[in-house]
Amino acid sequence: MKHLFARFATKASEWAGKPVAFMLALTVVVIWASLGPFFDYSETWQLIINTGTTIITFLMVFVLQNAQTRDTRAIQAKLNEIILTSHAENRFIGIENLDEEELKRLNELVAKAAEGRGEREACRTSEAANAEPSKKAEARKRPVAAKAPKQKQRPLEKS
Repeated sequence: MKHLFARFATKASEWAGKPVAFMLALTVVVIWASLGPFFDYSETWQLIINTGTTIITFLMVFVLQNAQTRDTRAIQAKLNEIILTSHAENRFIGIENLDEEELKRLNELVAKAAEGRGEREACRTSEAANAEPSKKAEARKRPVAAKAPKQKQRPLEKS
């Protein structure tokens, strides 16, 4: 049942985002509006569009939220995989579970680190342009072949 709803939610959200769905909704509204004079703009005539749009909106909220939540989890899993297989810091895995204040503070820290790194990089670039490469800088350079191959983690593979 869970997988059936997930497939339905994915298909429904894909379909709802297409221009054809918008054109269909617009056509329904135009037809409804054009029928107003025939029904003398009665309360029943108004109730039909109000009820229909309310029901569709109510159901689509759950469908779209399900699809969006699954997409977000998939993106988080992909980002976690990139972090795990790169030189990025593993402490960023799972930060989506932090509260708003903690995320704001972490964002400020990362921005400060980026600003500091940017200034250091700019200084290094201007120094490097004016001076010959030092032995220390040459020692830091590693040939591509010397890098050890990383062991890729595949957390979602079935054994």
